[in-house]
Amino acid sequence: MEEKLTMRMETLLDNAKALCFEETDLICCLANLSALIMQSVPNINWAGFYLMKQGELILGPFQGKPACTHIALGQGVCGTAAQKNTCLVVMDVHQFPGHIACDQNSRSEIVVPLVYQSEVVGVLDIDAPIPDRFKPADEAVLRELGAWIGGLFALNPHER
Repeated sequence: MEEKLTMRMETLLDNAKALCFEETDLICCLANLSALIMQSVPNINWAGFYLMKQGELILGPFQGKPACTHIALGQGVCGTAAQKNTCLVVMDVHQFPGHIACDQNSRSEIVVPLVYQSEVVGVLDIDAPIPDRFKPADEAVLRELGAWIGGLFALNPHER
């Protein structure tokens, strides 16, 4: 079972690149990528993006229950990851100081900063309904995916 999950995660980046091949609109890519992540990553209940606009994170394309629309830098897992420009893996969101609970069913979370030209331009946020969902192998794949997604901001730099 674990091998099957690893194989699925390893193909995620290849599938993302194929999905956005020749697409010229950032939001269009992010919308499809959130759907791809939701369909490809097992045992999650939310996948999407928050985009940096005027010094705060604003909800972007996502899949899952309705979410918080504005997140200040330094607040919650997303705001902290963006402020520190670091990937955060939270095994139990209820133990994270200042966690913003948009979906009470979420138990663990991974947030990957999206960086374009050395600037955090958003975050990839994925929640799971089970504790300790995100393992080091997942983190490695999602970091690589996040680095590639950061480069997509060249498509529409005015979106920032």
